[in-house]
Amino acid sequence: MAIDVSDMSPAPGAEKILTPDALAFIEELHHRFRPTRDNLLAARADRRNRIAAGESLDFLPETASIREGAWKVAEAPAALTDRRVEMTGPASPAKMAINALNSGAKVWLADLEDAHTPTWHNVVDAEYNLYRAARGDLSFTSPEGKEYTLRTDMPLAVPVVRPRGWHLPEKHVTVDGEPAVGALVDFGLHFFHNARQLLDNGQGPYYYLPKMESHLEARLWNDIFTFSEEYVGIPQGTIRATVLIETIPAAFEMDEILYELRDHASGLNAGRWDYLFSMIKVFRDSGKDFLLPDRADVAMTAPFMRAYTELLVSTCHRRGAFAMGGMAAFIPNRREPEVTAKAFEKVTADKTREANDGFDGSWVAHPDMVQTCREVFDSVLGDKPNQVDKLRDDVSVTAKDLLDVSTAEGAITEAGLRSNLYVAVAYTAVWLSGNGAVAIHNLMEDAATAEISRSQVWQQVHNGIVLEDTGATVTPELVERLLAEETERLRSEVPEEQFTRFYAPASQLIADISLADDYVDFLTLPAYELID
Repeated sequence: MAIDVSDMSPAPGAEKILTPDALAFIEELHHRFRPTRDNLLAARADRRNRIAAGESLDFLPETASIREGAWKVAEAPAALTDRRVEMTGPASPAKMAINALNSGAKVWLADLEDAHTPTWHNVVDAEYNLYRAARGDLSFTSPEGKEYTLRTDMPLAVPVVRPRGWHLPEKHVTVDGEPAVGALVDFGLHFFHNARQLLDNGQGPYYYLPKMESHLEARLWNDIFTFSEEYVGIPQGTIRATVLIETIPAAFEMDEILYELRDHASGLNAGRWDYLFSMIKVFRDSGKDFLLPDRADVAMTAPFMRAYTELLVSTCHRRGAFAMGGMAAFIPNRREPEVTAKAFEKVTADKTREANDGFDGSWVAHPDMVQTCREVFDSVLGDKPNQVDKLRDDVSVTAKDLLDVSTAEGAITEAGLRSNLYVAVAYTAVWLSGNGAVAIHNLMEDAATAEISRSQVWQQVHNGIVLEDTGATVTPELVERLLAEETERLRSEVPEEQFTRFYAPASQLIADISLADDYVDFLTLPAYELID
């Protein structure tokens, strides 16, 4: 067999997941589709190089006929017609999966990506939890004896699985001697084991597709779906995919992405945090017109963010697809009533804006926020399952609108720089420990927000930014000093053994990539080399 697995028993239930037939399917996916994946990643790098040389982004002239056409995506399956509240969170450990399924949300984004640390244990454990959830027998007993089971008094959230992005490898699986593509491992194991079972459940194999940068990447996923449906013998169009528009290149190809996936498309999602990360990454050396203020100052009401979200709603509804809102990072703290009240206020305002703009539903990061989001969308939708019929013909967005970063209000300060360094180290440390989502200062952080933090540091250093609150210039020496101070602050907040094992290497990693001459495309690539 050309496929090899380093450890066949990384977690309980692995024998149900790492079966010969499932591995043969993954091997076939790699033989057929990895070469195209490799070419598309090279195309990403080529476009970035052209932008660094002065080229900008615009809507593609060669696909104008698609944007101007009257086509629509396939009609939504019954299980996905009402998506007014989507709970996000990892599929490992089982407790998290059960809480998400029981949350009262319509959909659970079962995350194998930004809220998930891809240790081999976590990868297989997540797949086993999804396997058990599809068969209705997912349960968990804590060391203290507390039992977690799937509720029977109301419908469970419908799982929509998010595999890893195209760029991430799976080093514990090799195909023809090369590390496997993480996305193909995640999708392949889930689809092979659960597609028929989910159909029997009245649902189906549903996916969120992250980090794409072009319609050609969407075409690759569509080819994978078509092959996979034929491979297991289920009807064409059974798979449904919602694409996260979370890179600035993809924002210029929303129509084209839906068109490529039209037989499998369910909608688009406004992945706001990765979108900000992408804006920094793509235009990191394009001058001060592309410098964002402190992350805490960047609001969804900024003109360039309004252009992005309104274009997404308009595009989706014109094509009969769902427009899904993004993640409000504020979460409650049951020990601090004032913090909780502020979180509910901010989430309510965020979801109200989305619902009034025409979104069909939105994400929350905590079960306590499900009811808040639902009440907002209930007030707008009433008895309707969605508002795809709200066409937003009033929206007209130009390339200049999408790239209008310079009008975003806010300042670049030492306080913001310190916050970026603190969050980047704190999140990376928790990620290295095996947990992909963590609350930091009452905000739910995942890989996307850590990417913003470390990318802003790199951009500020390389543009010699003068901080508005102190007058200091952002230099490597200043970053090193502030990073050392923020790292010491973290040392005082965690046990010493934990600091030594996770926080010290995280701090070194953030120093290395924030101060490197060459920008590292994804924080999780070097971080992945530090985990089992």
